[in-house]
Amino acid sequence: MNTRPDFSRHANHAETAPAYFSAWDLHAYYGESYIVQGVSFNVHEGEILALLGRNGAGKTSTLRTIARLGNPELKHGEVWLDHQPLHRMNSAQASVSGCGLVPEDRRIIPGLTVEENLKLAQITPPVGWSLERLYELFPRLGERRKQEGVTLSGGEQQMLAIARALARDIKLLLLDEPYEGLAPVIVQEIEKTLNLIKTQGITTIIVEQNAVAALNLADRAVILDTGQVVFDGTAKEVLDNEELRHNYLAI
Repeated sequence: MNTRPDFSRHANHAETAPAYFSAWDLHAYYGESYIVQGVSFNVHEGEILALLGRNGAGKTSTLRTIARLGNPELKHGEVWLDHQPLHRMNSAQASVSGCGLVPEDRRIIPGLTVEENLKLAQITPPVGWSLERLYELFPRLGERRKQEGVTLSGGEQQMLAIARALARDIKLLLLDEPYEGLAPVIVQEIEKTLNLIKTQGITTIIVEQNAVAALNLADRAVILDTGQVVFDGTAKEVLDNEELRHNYLAI
């Protein structure tokens, strides 16, 4: 077990965000387990950032900390989205402020159709994402709007989970293992959709074990190792650096 750090040694951070999204010196715990150990990075508006690392590096924990889910518990640090202090909010408040997390298990609600899943998430009245606009982005969901969500294929469920996040009129999309268990052709389809979402100004952070696919999609990459940032730069730098990929991504 790691020793808890003395947070008093950290300088006070001016309460202004240097980028559209900013995570500053995040320290978070599951109980006594010190998982996120001083993570800092920025993401500019409309940018796609790949948050990478080996299993257990702290990627999902960092996403959950950003989304203010409460577990892991944020002990120190700040999270800013479009000048809003997410670190002062609970998960519901962060969601209202524009932070949308799509978890690995997608959490499609049983017993509800595709359209009912979307309507349940949609803000009232819709501001940026009407059902018609969502179906235009995800035509397959439009074709299956009356079908129970949990009966969709894995790729279709992932599309529904992303569409449901957009329905809340989010500014920041957090994706946890969106390609898990999907065939390569479906991964390519979701990549095309994420690029379309990017053109709408949505900022995206993607955690993905398929690092090459994530890097080919992303503008920038942050690599974690044992809860700490070991690289922050462009996606191309990672793709071009064999030593970095071998040491931290096993590719």
